[in-house]
Amino acid sequence: MPDIAPDALTASVPRFLVEIIAWVAAPWALAPHSVWLAVLADVFLIGLPTIFGMPGAKKQKNPVALSARPAIALELLQPVAACVAAFAAWPRIPAYLVVLLALTACILQFRRWSWMLSH
Repeated sequence: MPDIAPDALTASVPRFLVEIIAWVAAPWALAPHSVWLAVLADVFLIGLPTIFGMPGAKKQKNPVALSARPAIALELLQPVAACVAAFAAWPRIPAYLVVLLALTACILQFRRWSWMLSH
């Protein structure tokens, strides 16, 4: 078995798009309530996956290694945040498109997640 997870461009691009949407939508949804919460949302959404991760799951190295289940749970934070924030901040049609993209991105991660769970 290879030491690096299968992460084709066709799977990583939708994942990255969902991450960007989460980074934009979460602060957008929180800013009317608290600018500090909006900033904190991005600190968590960008910072946690940068610091914590499973070795070999992505091309970059994370300072703190996690096992597969917490790493996958942490990765699911992005699509959940993107979907919830999209419905809180944007009209319904763009929010539904975000949900569709998030579901597609998650389905495309099954092969990688399966690799993660087997290591």
